[in-house]
Amino acid sequence: MSEKRYLLTPGPTPVPPEVLAAISQPVVHHRGPDFKPVYERVLARLREVFRTEQDVLLFAAAGTGAMESAVANLCSPGERALVVSAGHFGERWRSIASAYGAEVETLEYAWGEIPAADEVSTRLQELGGAKAVFLTHSETSTGVVCDLQALAAAVNEQGALSVVDAVSSLGAVPLETDSWGIDVVVSGSQKALMTPPGLAMLSVSERAWAARGESPRFYFDWERTRKGQATLDAPFTPPVSLVAGLDVALGILLEQGLEAVFDRHVRLGRACREGAKAMGLELFSPDEDRSAVVTAIRAPEGIDATELVRGLRDRFGITIANGQASLKGKIFRIGHIGFFDVFDITTALAAVELVLADLGAEIERGVAVTRALEAYEERARV
Repeated sequence: MSEKRYLLTPGPTPVPPEVLAAISQPVVHHRGPDFKPVYERVLARLREVFRTEQDVLLFAAAGTGAMESAVANLCSPGERALVVSAGHFGERWRSIASAYGAEVETLEYAWGEIPAADEVSTRLQELGGAKAVFLTHSETSTGVVCDLQALAAAVNEQGALSVVDAVSSLGAVPLETDSWGIDVVVSGSQKALMTPPGLAMLSVSERAWAARGESPRFYFDWERTRKGQATLDAPFTPPVSLVAGLDVALGILLEQGLEAVFDRHVRLGRACREGAKAMGLELFSPDEDRSAVVTAIRAPEGIDATELVRGLRDRFGITIANGQASLKGKIFRIGHIGFFDVFDITTALAAVELVLADLGAEIERGVAVTRALEAYEERARV
């Protein structure tokens, strides 16, 4: 009997059987009558999930491809851009903008801190403005989910474009693209959208469309992609099987209802945090319901999180995430976005307890699972 595997990272995430079944169907031609209805439905469903009336552009790429598309289409060389960075993916915005020759300014926070809207306003005033401000909604390297509505409002008040990395937040936590006035929202298929890696997408406001810059681009050119999507004739061959899978995944989300999906993620995050605390562990990510994407936990003193991650994988077939960069070995991260239920959380916590005990950590045993289940039900009754 093959070993059962558990994927409990912030991404890629588990994929529902219905989505896998759709992906496994015979490949169809991307310009034929079998694909076009699926393509049209996916583009419409993406607008619903993004909560926007504007076009959502779909690319064959990782989420980083859509991030690069945003920079390539908005930032001309020498134009000022402000990057708000509080973790690994904020730093990615800086790297991409620098690669395109933008005049990159930063508002930097220590990893794990939460960016504040008033500080974004102050930084923009100090700079005399910027064309675009690049934000990270859910910073999976730390578990922080920021107050995006407030940040976007601050950016808009200063006359800049708001560009948001929502790769791990879209479909997991509330994100109101149009009503919050966000100009560009970037996401990917492999997180809360419950589809394998390979698809990236972004919404573009009318204001952002009118403000496109002069940086060279070809594959990621917004105009080329929008023109093709308008006639359901993609400018380049899309991964038709992944699009078919995404169609099913989006249908699942919309059938459940986004508000119900958001509530489930809140309950899963609360269960994970409460279970970890009951075990005697210290959280690294904020202990708040907004942190519903990934729970980051400090390794106990004297324990290398790398050993914990390896032990979970080798002994139990459970994959969680180590810390990144300077946090490697210091924290571990349990993802709970997409195709997850509370028993995934209790499985992870029970295994963490066993491996930590074997590594010599002094933890209270036998309480994490019970507390996680209680917390999950408490949220259900709120």
